[in-house]
Amino acid sequence: SKSLSDEENLKLFGKCNNPNGHGHNYKGKRLAAVLTQIDPVSGMVINLTDLKEYMQEAIMEPLDHKNLDKDVPYFAEVVSTTENVAVFIWENLKKLLPVGILYKVKVCETDQNIVVYKGEETISE
Repeated sequence: SKSLSDEENLKLFGKCNNPNGHGHNYKGKRLAAVLTQIDPVSGMVINLTDLKEYMQEAIMEPLDHKNLDKDVPYFAEVVSTTENVAVFIWENLKKLLPVGILYKVKVCETDQNIVVYKGEETISE
């Protein structure tokens, strides 16, 4: 965090504190957007082809193979924690998906560090 001293960053972020950054390999199974409101005619929440396109635009294009802190403008002022990655994904998907369809975003940094974000509600699992 730019607002903390080197000592405060080390204490707060531990091994994840590195002035040159550190990486995580988020894979498709580690990112999930859960949608609601099944259409009674199609029996689907959303056409999967459309959903893949939305996820490509909202998640893969801005984040895939990127240094979040240096390559993604959103993270220039926001600390790139898993919680904030979930918020970023939520905000991007919400812009693209039909209103009211997005229920939650789940991001797994590791098997033990999982964040679920539901708009203003964040849950650590």
